Amino acid sequence: MANGIGSSHRGRLDIIANILVTASDGVRKTAIMYRCNLSFRQLETYLEFLQEKGLLNAFTRRQRRTSVVFETTDKGMNYLQAYRSLAALMSM
Repeated sequence: MANGIGSSHRGRLDIIANILVTASDGVRKTAIMYRCNLSFRQLETYLEFLQEKGLLNAFTRRQRRTSVVFETTDKGMNYLQAYRSLAALMSM
């Protein structure tokens, strides 16, 4: 598959949408991994791909300790809107 992203039972477009929904309010890497049920290797591949495409941003948040937070970009939100529209068409 393109960019090293393979598919399992879920399609890669579904996984991407799941990641973008999860990251819509800003979340750490481990939360994405667990909420989206991805292996660490899959997570790394998808995060790199989504950042390259401008759908996801990573930034450093300083709280009790420094952590990297991932957040869906405006372009990522546009992807989700298109994904939901297509899913609605396919369910007819």
